[in-house]
Amino acid sequence: MAYCRKCGKEINDSYNNCPYCGEVAKVVQNTPTGKSKIVAGIFGILFGGIGVHNFYLGYTNKGILQIVVTFLTCGIGSLWGFVEGILIIAGEINTDSDGNPLVE
Repeated sequence: MAYCRKCGKEINDSYNNCPYCGEVAKVVQNTPTGKSKIVAGIFGILFGGIGVHNFYLGYTNKGILQIVVTFLTCGIGSLWGFVEGILIIAGEINTDSDGNPLVE
């Protein structure tokens, strides 16, 4: 069992390219990182305006940007984090900042 560096889907160890997204690089590791998809999604839905889900996944700069956007738009920018939380739970965002797949 291995995971694609780009999309995080499980692929065969012998594949040079991911059959789902076409990523050329070999797989990064044989086990997920332990960061939870559900936890990241809930953080995004509840605290997306302050980027908690991005800090959890290791996207520090993006998290800081979300705080700034939310502040400058008087809270309207928090919709960005809310949508990302839904995308994480739906499986559209499924890797952390190092490219490791999230655990179900």
